Amino acid sequence: MACFALEWRRRWRLRRAPPGPLRDYLSAPFPPPSRDYRKTEYVAVDLETTGLDPRLDQILSIGWVVVHGARIDLSSACHRLIRVEGDIPEDTAVIHQITDDLAATGLELSLALPEFLQALRGRIMIAHHASVELGFLGAACKRLFGAGLLVRTIDTQAIARRILERRQTAFKASDLRLHALGERYNLPRYGAHNALSDALAAAELFLAQAAHRDNGRGMRVAEFL
Repeated sequence: MACFALEWRRRWRLRRAPPGPLRDYLSAPFPPPSRDYRKTEYVAVDLETTGLDPRLDQILSIGWVVVHGARIDLSSACHRLIRVEGDIPEDTAVIHQITDDLAATGLELSLALPEFLQALRGRIMIAHHASVELGFLGAACKRLFGAGLLVRTIDTQAIARRILERRQTAFKASDLRLHALGERYNLPRYGAHNALSDALAAAELFLAQAAHRDNGRGMRVAEFL
């Protein structure tokens, strides 16, 4: 029921949205949850941020790549550094290697976010531990465009948790990290904490998860939500 309610909310928001990037994004229907996942369009995304609180912290970079059914479109891969206000905390700079000088070369979020919304238009978002992306992107849309982000989302971490719980397999929180799950599926290993490589890793993880669950006749998108 929630899947259908989201489409209703999209139509309601569209009628009230002022002209601009968010209205353009909302003008395309969300892919129906009843559709075969192999015939659906996705955008895998990852963010690097100054912290974990969307109310206080800022987006440092956005990486995304489009997925056509079961095929990753590498030509669509995009990475945008974001110019931020104030100094980047040293403890986070050590993790993502984005320094104040590097961030100063980035785009304003008001320019990068519309570009991402255009890529996301009419597609499903894939993210690992998606609450982070949903929180920061939603807060950014509300601040810049006056309303939060509505999007149908597949969370690869949530899928992994459900699989392990159904199998009654004991696991630790670290077992649900993106790169630990990549190793479980024998996927390529990328350097951590780069928005684009993590977006690509999330896309590959979703396709691996789907392939392992697919019985050869396809599965509905709703089974991954």
